[in-house]
Parts: sequence; C-alpha cells; structure tokens
Amino acid sequence: MTLKEFIEKSTASLRELYPAPEARNIINILLSERLGLKTWELALRMDMEIGDAFSRDLSRLLSAEPLQYVLGYAEFYGRRFKVGPEVLIPRPETESLVEWALAQNIKKGGRVLDLCTGSGAIAWSIALERPDLQLCAVDLSPEALACAKGQFSSSSSPEFIQGDALDQDFLRSLGRFDMILSNPPYIMESEKSLMRANVLDYEPAMALFVKDEDPLIFYRSIARACGFLLAEGGLGIVECNELLANETALLFEKEAGKRPLLVRDLGGKCRFVAF
Repeated sequence: MTLKEFIEKSTASLRELYPAPEARNIINILLSERLGLKTWELALRMDMEIGDAFSRDLSRLLSAEPLQYVLGYAEFYGRRFKVGPEVLIPRPETESLVEWALAQNIKKGGRVLDLCTGSGAIAWSIALERPDLQLCAVDLSPEALACAKGQFSSSSSPEFIQGDALDQDFLRSLGRFDMILSNPPYIMESEKSLMRANVLDYEPAMALFVKDEDPLIFYRSIARACGFLLAEGGLGIVECNELLANETALLFEKEAGKRPLLVRDLGGKCRFVAF
C-alpha cells in the first residue's frame, strides 16, 4: 500500500467519527510523527510504499481512541506532555490560564498551587517558564501523579502531592500561596450526550464530570479555602464550565469575598474566573 492509498483509505474510515477535515488532519499528524516528516513533506512522498506499518495505529483510531493517546503525547504551551488513559488530555484553551498566571508577575520565590493537576501541564508550564517560583501540584489520583511527576527532568520540578481538593483539612495543611490555579472537573453528567466517544470512552471520568445536582462542588471548596490558602494580596484563576461561568464567579464573591473577573479563552468563551 502506498502512502497516498493509506491516507485516502484511513481518512474515509475516520469520517464515521470525525468531520472530513479533522479526520484528514488526524492522519496527517499520525504519519508525520511516525515517519519523521513535516506534514507538508507527506505530499512529496505519496508513492512511498508503507505496507501495513500503521494498521495498528489506525485500528486504535477507529475504535475512537484519541490521537494523543495513540502517539503518547499532547502538545501544550509549546511542549510535549506524556498522556495516557490515566490523565485528561490538556486542551489548547487551558493555555490561556497559564498565560494569565504568568502575566501576574508573582514575586520571586512565590508559592503557586495547582489543584487537580492531572498531567501536570499547568504546573510544569509555569515551573519551566518561571523556575524562580515554588510550584505545588495536587491530585487525588496516584496514577495521574505518577504521569505528572515523570513529564520532565528539571531542578524546577513542581512538588507533587496526593490529596483531595474537596477536603478542607487537607487543603489547610498545604500552607499559604501567592497564587491558586485549578482546572477541576466541571462537565455536568447531563452534557455527556453532547460529547464524542473519544472523550467518553477513553479519558478519565473522574477528571471530567460532576453531578448535575452540585456542579460547582470543586469551586465551592476552593473558594472556601481561599481564606487560609491565599497569602495577603494573593491571586487565583480557575477554568470553569462556560455554561456556569456567572454562577462560578458569584460563588467566589459569596464564599471568598473576592471581586471575580470573567476571562475569555481564545475562542471568546467565558471559560475562566480570576479572583
């Protein structure tokens, strides 16, 4: 089978799961990575014989497994982060949270807390951009923490701690911070019907979903902890469900006595609450 034949066949097959342009892009990224070629170089190698070298990759993609899990990494803030079924795939929109945090010019030696760290993408991105800061990253899942710890080898590595962001006693034990960051679970279970199989069947549910009866459970815990977690003049920002952005902001105003600010992502959606 030639490269051209594989692209045509695999793209057509993936159209059952994704729109045509997205299906073609997935295949191009896969081939670029596996062949060590730029995506534009693929067009120059269409007659290359590849046999069935990528049949296993294609089989995984056709089962709706995310491309990032197939490749073993996800791009985030200019770096490659290891990902697998134990962690949520970091999304491009979350880069706006990192940019906001870095723009606040936290003092040298300041402490920054990342709650529900998952792959560690937020904590590591800030630690590597600002090695003068002290990053503390928390997650309940030992599997997620193992993934996060192994992302990079650096003297500026965050401190990774297993703990429950809903446990006020645990949060109190962490001390005070100059900044709090979090991208906690916030998708309501009633929204599952709107989501694709590549998310529902593969990404960890505990990192995604909250019950409809109390969708702001994590934000309430964080807001209540602000009084003892934030140092004087401390700041914070959380990613939230765009459908509940106003409610999330009001919660921080009520529970933490803050004047929250809604922050939009690159797509213009109210996805973050800064406090």
